[in-house]
Amino acid sequence: MNYPASRMEDLVDVLHGVEVADPYRWLEAGDSPEVRAWTEAQNAFTQETLAQAPGGDLIRARLAELLSIGVLTAPQVRRGRYFYQRRAEGQNQPVLLWRQGLRGEDHVLVDPAGYEADAASALDWWYPSPDGKLVAYGISRHGDEKSTLAIRVVETGEDLPDRIPHTRFTSLAWLPDGSGFYYTRYPEPGTVPAGEEDYWRKVHFHPLGGEWRDDPEIFGAGRAKEEMLGVDLSPAGRWLCITARRGWSQNDLYLLNRHAPERGLRPVVEGIAALFLPEPQNDRLYVRTDHEAPNYRLFSVDPERPERDAWAEIVPESEEVLEGHAVVGGRLVCEYLRAASSALKIHALDGTLVREVPLPGIGSLAGWGGEWDADELFFSFVSFTVPPTVYRHEVRDGATELWERVDAPLDPDCYEARQLRFPSHDGTEVSMFVVHRKGLELDGDRPTLLYGYGGFNVSLTPAFVRGAYLLLERDGVYAMANLRGGGEYGEAWHRAGMLENKQNVFDDCIAAAETLVRLGYTRPERLALQGGSNGGLLVGAVVTQRPDLFRAAVCQVPLLDMLRYHRFSIARLWIPEYGSSDDPEQFRVLHAYSPYHRVRDGERYPALLITAAESDSRVDPLHARKLAARLQAAAAGEAPILLRIETRAGHGAGKPLTKVIEEQADIWRFLFWQLGVKT
Repeated sequence: MNYPASRMEDLVDVLHGVEVADPYRWLEAGDSPEVRAWTEAQNAFTQETLAQAPGGDLIRARLAELLSIGVLTAPQVRRGRYFYQRRAEGQNQPVLLWRQGLRGEDHVLVDPAGYEADAASALDWWYPSPDGKLVAYGISRHGDEKSTLAIRVVETGEDLPDRIPHTRFTSLAWLPDGSGFYYTRYPEPGTVPAGEEDYWRKVHFHPLGGEWRDDPEIFGAGRAKEEMLGVDLSPAGRWLCITARRGWSQNDLYLLNRHAPERGLRPVVEGIAALFLPEPQNDRLYVRTDHEAPNYRLFSVDPERPERDAWAEIVPESEEVLEGHAVVGGRLVCEYLRAASSALKIHALDGTLVREVPLPGIGSLAGWGGEWDADELFFSFVSFTVPPTVYRHEVRDGATELWERVDAPLDPDCYEARQLRFPSHDGTEVSMFVVHRKGLELDGDRPTLLYGYGGFNVSLTPAFVRGAYLLLERDGVYAMANLRGGGEYGEAWHRAGMLENKQNVFDDCIAAAETLVRLGYTRPERLALQGGSNGGLLVGAVVTQRPDLFRAAVCQVPLLDMLRYHRFSIARLWIPEYGSSDDPEQFRVLHAYSPYHRVRDGERYPALLITAAESDSRVDPLHARKLAARLQAAAAGEAPILLRIETRAGHGAGKPLTKVIEEQADIWRFLFWQLGVKT
């Protein structure tokens, strides 16, 4: 391949006595004219190369139909007002709607399209006030997720003068009367050392009509800069809970009695290597924890006596993973994972099981909730063959009815999903979902796409993957593996794939690919691998360790230089998950699998499409640039190494539909070309 030129530097670091070459470090400087010119040349080369692949117009047309299948969320209810998001056909972004009453007329409350003509703005998050009269929401641009908080009056659709910047990923808790709220905010530039504006998150209180710079700081002084803080408030407004999380496996928990603020914040849990996740009610605190229970259990806590030895266990640990809990209608609603699929159960407040809510089949809860003192529970359900569908469940008598659904131009009865189990390298049993047309003959030659993630306690459960139908409609196979590092089988499963155990994730993925070949679904020449973010790291590690196992791979918004990742953007937050090369022992683990450092000259690598985005404020696109340059220089054979860096887009959240279609069309054209799929 006649790739654009990439100069190499003779740059070698010595880390803990080990020489580490870094010939493309100059590509870290994304704003330099040289890197911008190089990126433009790479993008142009990628488009020229993909233009030669057949079937592009047909792929794009069908993909536009599939991706236009709507988006629908379960409503949040506030005193007879129902708030939810929907993206209808032809809309670039989901719109926040509200209605008065269960079957009332829908009204547009926040439409991101109204902020910019090019659909570059996105609605990041939203919190209705308890009386349903106001909604606090965050808007960001170009996918950077750096939200600005605004407050909209529901009845008029107008915003209050209050405007608060630096509210990325905000956690927010309204006062019962809607006169103000607790919220988390990042520091104003200039108040912390340069480059640390995405750390030092703190809790503030904002009274409506106040100036945000005057909002008193409630919590955060003297804490570690990498902590991620969250707030919850009991319905009557007495008990404020603050969580201070370090990584994805541990948090401290604090409680403030707002009726006696002079007592100050009281520590409930500190310094224990486990998660303690609260649900404050008026006279009880319900805490879900994996402490000494990797599948989680639930405790009832008297907020007047929050000492650990006074807690009462009400829902013990079981073989199913207790994934979430909330009080709805005076009862405890609990979400579980059963073999990487969702289950929903109703408990009495003492933990006694009342019933399991029947779900439409094996699938996933994509959001659920209700008011603490109202009988309605709403939940959204999806599966590989069921698009977003929202149901209403009456907590007291157990009746369930359809509330809203998304129409899709598909016949779900034509497809089947099954769950396979297979041993990994060390004998650990791993599961994987496999989807294909019913009655498909397994002749060992089906074009197959394997998707994985394996990290941060994230569970991959059955999802409605719109683009996958391009492959399924052509007698292909779509597979999703439940790798260690995820949360599908509890915290023990997560810890088995983090820090010094990270190689287990890659070995699980390799075993999944080998299983698809062994069972006659496909062969390496017709097998592709896909993953994004932490899943992009997965792709980079697997293809550099087992390049013989795949024909192609799609590596999206990836982490790839694991020796320097923590120096950029918000990546210090991920040190509890990956470790840091500053630590000698963790360096050895990271160096052993870091994809950028594992590339071998003269190796025949699979065809690779690496994607990134300039406005990504989570994973810096330097990773994609550096691995693309290294592979283009090192790889033998004719398999293309292509780089696609999106402008005016971020990590993925809030990306407008038009840009999603463009990106996905390139991805599927690349996959069809490499896997030999006829259009």
